Amino acid sequence: MTKPNPFEVAQRQLDECAKILRLDPDIHAILRVPARELHVSLPVRMDDGTIHVFQGFRVQYNDARGPTKGGIRFHPDETIDTVRALAAWMTWKCALLNLPLGGAKGGVVCNPKEMSRGELERLSRAYIQAIYRFIGPDKDIPAPDVYTNPQIMAWMMDEYSKIAGKNQFGVITGKPLSLGGSAGRDDATARGGIFILREAVKECGVDLKKATVAVQGYGNAGYHAAYLAKSLLGCKIVAISDSKGGIFTEKGLDPEQVRKHKTKTGSVINFPNTKAISNEELLELEVDILIPAALENVITEKNAPNIKAKIVAELANGPTTPEADDVLYKNGVHVRADFLCNAGGVTV
Repeated sequence: MTKPNPFEVAQRQLDECAKILRLDPDIHAILRVPARELHVSLPVRMDDGTIHVFQGFRVQYNDARGPTKGGIRFHPDETIDTVRALAAWMTWKCALLNLPLGGAKGGVVCNPKEMSRGELERLSRAYIQAIYRFIGPDKDIPAPDVYTNPQIMAWMMDEYSKIAGKNQFGVITGKPLSLGGSAGRDDATARGGIFILREAVKECGVDLKKATVAVQGYGNAGYHAAYLAKSLLGCKIVAISDSKGGIFTEKGLDPEQVRKHKTKTGSVINFPNTKAISNEELLELEVDILIPAALENVITEKNAPNIKAKIVAELANGPTTPEADDVLYKNGVHVRADFLCNAGGVTV
């Protein structure tokens, strides 16, 4: 089955909303395409002495509300259409939260899991060298995203400052605290999602103290979502997955212990006293709350009829296709949309 094109998905979502809103056709036409995009080649000296040329992107979708804002992904399957879609969703997100920012996104085609710390630093600095003229505190402010972290943001901020000839802490968010990072940034995306979930149950009749939760994706957002759902809301986390597979137990999981296991072994799989499940199986578990916190287009028209959760809280960007949205709506599944549910990060 061919994966949906993320940007076509974003455009179809916009088209549907434009009909409902009776949006001015001229504004609709402008919002369907990015204002500007940059494609760059990044030659990096690898540890074995060879040069590898990575492909990078930066899309500034719309800056009508202010400087554009959006994360940078390091991912082996990154495409320009994924970056375009993410930049579009960032535009809607900032507008919905009434932030004085536009939407942007960046990405580099690479597999950071197979790169050394030195290679990652050289790649991070090469990316900033390539896009330096197009970003800045009053132009476009990058941030961390999938497989990027505060250390990578620190290297990028430092490289930008070196080129500018002065410290430019405001060029990037998600930095370490010692470099002007925000104390609440680490769990902000997940915490915002938890607040949305807390409000959502008022409509859905779900008792959070008795609710079961499955979390797909155990990076920054997924881990903190599981931890906060248990510690703040009293939910039972019964399933967790990452890119290598998933784990399930009716008795419930300790998110912190699972995180330690993943840090030590590289994955949540083989966590003691759990049943091994696939990412696909996790999505279809009989739970009260499903939190997709990984990548886009994981809930499609093919598996949407099998989703048994009462609430889907979209911490990932674009995890549900438009066709799947229709199926979930007809089946009475309450979907909390990504650009509301994961807006805690950009808000902080």
